[in-house]
Amino acid sequence: MASEPQASSLPSAQEVIAQRVPARNINEAHAASLSTMERLALWITNQVGTMGFFIIIFAWTALWLGWNLLAQALHWPGVIDQPWQFLVWLFISNLIQIHLMPLIMVGQNLQGRHAEMRAEHTYQLTERDEYEAEIALRYLQAIYEALQGIEKRLGRLEGPERVSQG
Repeated sequence: MASEPQASSLPSAQEVIAQRVPARNINEAHAASLSTMERLALWITNQVGTMGFFIIIFAWTALWLGWNLLAQALHWPGVIDQPWQFLVWLFISNLIQIHLMPLIMVGQNLQGRHAEMRAEHTYQLTERDEYEAEIALRYLQAIYEALQGIEKRLGRLEGPERVSQG
């Protein structure tokens, strides 16, 4: 068996704990790093990226189209949609999409930055845990070797007694 370091050459528990970098809350660190505009972009991204927003847009479109098709087909009064108004509605709808897409991309980039911060923090914690586990294993190995040495010495001390008793 390879010669493992003795327990006296291993760092003490206090030394290992002293090397620890204090844990920080990544969510708070990320939130503190955001500007007002970035917070707004994240808020809009979080709101637009919900099923609730989709249902609102879908319902509005379905109601608007349904009303205009039925009102025109049944000759109801108050049809507000002439062909050119439909083009205006499409134009406004497209403007909303054109403006939301880059904003959503900004929000997703910010969410990605947050995910990277979390991943880096997890990596650092994992490295620390691996180091501490390795130190613990070295201590266990040193304890095991010390116990083997004690067992051998006890065996030598008990050797003649065992022979005479047998």
